[in-house]
Amino acid sequence: MPAKGQDMATVASPRISLFLARLLGPLFLAIAIGVLVNGAIFRAIAEEGLRSHALIYLTGLFAMTAGVAILLNHNVWVGDWRVLITIFGWLAAIGGAQRIIWPQGTEAAIRWFLVNPRSLVVAGIIWLVIGAVLCFFGYFREPVTGATR
Repeated sequence: MPAKGQDMATVASPRISLFLARLLGPLFLAIAIGVLVNGAIFRAIAEEGLRSHALIYLTGLFAMTAGVAILLNHNVWVGDWRVLITIFGWLAAIGGAQRIIWPQGTEAAIRWFLVNPRSLVVAGIIWLVIGAVLCFFGYFREPVTGATR
């Protein structure tokens, strides 16, 4: 229970941080490995996505829903690894809303990725690092005070 005057959305228990690190870390690692090993397939997926306004809209609904769900449980602005979860929640919520409200912006971003050959490699490396950090703290590091394994 948060202290009087604190919003529930700004306080996350250490258990929630561990849960989300354990959920998102392997997902991000799988995305990273897929992008880095199968770049041509991911480029084809991006090109296919450009041809489907419905797909852009639906991915926006899913991303915004996931982002808001994370933020409702984990809007933590601290100077450690847990802020990665909060940043991802905000990026997912904002990116999802952007796809719903302004799908042309998503199309422009995808086209930029397609014309910049190194963009997928850079994105894959970023996903890999974030996924590895979340897996490390979620699975291999002692939990923060108050959490149980």
